[in-house]
Amino acid sequence: MSKPPASNPARDAVRSFVPKLIDLTEKVVYGDVWERPGLSKRDRSLITVAALVAMNRTEQLKGHVARAVDNGVTKDEIVEIITHMAFYSGWPTAMSAAGVAKSVLEGGDKK
Repeated sequence: MSKPPASNPARDAVRSFVPKLIDLTEKVVYGDVWERPGLSKRDRSLITVAALVAMNRTEQLKGHVARAVDNGVTKDEIVEIITHMAFYSGWPTAMSAAGVAKSVLEGGDKK
């Protein structure tokens, strides 16, 4: 995940409104944080997916589930993350995340 996806509908929709936020997202988050040597991209994806599940950030979860698969995380591991997080972030949150992950993993909804 060294570079952000070339096109991201959520970012593109607000780019002209908050250009500095988008610039920081692309340069700091993707250009620095994801490139740090302390964790693999796979590990960062595991952590990010778990955090997004816990915070019920379903819109951002779509892209990160797809990226997690690109970074070597398996469908079974994503399912286990969601199941595990149900006990820490609540059943409704996990159920919402499960629906998002299913649409990405089985339906190709990566946006």
